[in-house]
Amino acid sequence: MTETKKNTNLVAIITMCFIFAMISFVTNMAAPFGTIWGNKFEWSRMAGNLMNFAAYLFMGIPAGKMLLKVGYKKTTLIALATGLIGVIIQWLSSRSFLDVPFFGANFNWAIVIYLLGAFVCGFCVCMLNTVVNPMLNILGGGGNKGNQYIQIGGTLNSLTGTLTPLLVGALIGTVTAQTSMADVTPLLFIAMAVFAIAFIIISFLTIPEPAKERKTTVYEHSAWNFRHFVLGAVAIFMYVGIEIGIPSQVNFFLADASAKGAGIAVNGAAIGGAIAAVYWLLMMVGRFSSTLISGKVSTRTQMTVVSTVAIVLVLAAIFTPKTVTVSMPGYSVADGFAMFQVPLSCLFLVLCGLCTSVMWGAIFNLAVEGLGKYTEAASGIFMMLVVGGGIMPFIQEQIAKSAGYMNSYWLVVAMLGYLLFYALIGSKNVNKDIPVD
Repeated sequence: MTETKKNTNLVAIITMCFIFAMISFVTNMAAPFGTIWGNKFEWSRMAGNLMNFAAYLFMGIPAGKMLLKVGYKKTTLIALATGLIGVIIQWLSSRSFLDVPFFGANFNWAIVIYLLGAFVCGFCVCMLNTVVNPMLNILGGGGNKGNQYIQIGGTLNSLTGTLTPLLVGALIGTVTAQTSMADVTPLLFIAMAVFAIAFIIISFLTIPEPAKERKTTVYEHSAWNFRHFVLGAVAIFMYVGIEIGIPSQVNFFLADASAKGAGIAVNGAAIGGAIAAVYWLLMMVGRFSSTLISGKVSTRTQMTVVSTVAIVLVLAAIFTPKTVTVSMPGYSVADGFAMFQVPLSCLFLVLCGLCTSVMWGAIFNLAVEGLGKYTEAASGIFMMLVVGGGIMPFIQEQIAKSAGYMNSYWLVVAMLGYLLFYALIGSKNVNKDIPVD
């Protein structure tokens, strides 16, 4: 490999990792923002998250086609411009003149604008995800090394995922009926600045364009012809539902001072956000650990182990009475970093962050292994199924409302069971006869 190509690849790796961090920053604003809107409209706690992930359903396949048509760099720039527009729309929802009814008292123009902004931001993160995952996998040469690169990007993704709810908590303190989007405008301005600066920087960078090199390639088949990819796409649908659903319900459980929830009377909402942030922190720890071992431990082995452990942890959470408590570290505006007394079940669920940390990169790595020229199109299809991050937590939220917070985690157990099946059986490529060069 020439020195020039090495330098180009290093710049591309750093760029992709930075984009990975931005994805989590934008996505993880939805849950704490949902807490704000939930005080005004009880139905809306997961609505922003649902809109954010619903965009994947519409943008996934077009994003994959964009990679083939305009390349990785232009797709990235289009995504960043879209993200800037989406954040601006969300900021507009904080304007007081929009706080007027829209089809009744349970809806107003402000939340309509907010949900529109969340949907536009969903287009952005879908395109960014479509870019970074195949690029890092390609730069790593696929296999264990490709998974290692994705886990490096995932580590930064988890770092921003940890910081975002803490930033929101620091800005708004305890959520009350008077808390509004106006209280988090500094965070939205930071997001606007990040998108604008990233657009300028990336416009001057050189990024490898493997798809352009294959413009004359004939595609006799499609990614849908590979069984392990199709099952992997379903696995990512399940996984994102697990990743979002676990900390979201922990947050709501701790914030609920009633008999149905954890029953924490003082600062429950702040404590819920703090404990959920530990989940994202553990995801960062898990992904960083995976970067150290992925060169030697196979992706399939990692996926099998973490799926099994996660099932055990969630079952332990379901069957542990909430009267059994434990001290956990967290952060609140009133107390700073401190230990909080919470149900032991929350500790089990937060520890799942160590398991889910590995799953995104592992599933993508296994699903696109051996796809060759079909990788870009597969990435788009893959991202379309990320809509599971909106659908499954929304379903879990409805189960929680009717059957209780902990009972809603039976849905998570079922999804984890599918991931274990995929790791053991579904991820094996049985279509090696299809030419991919």
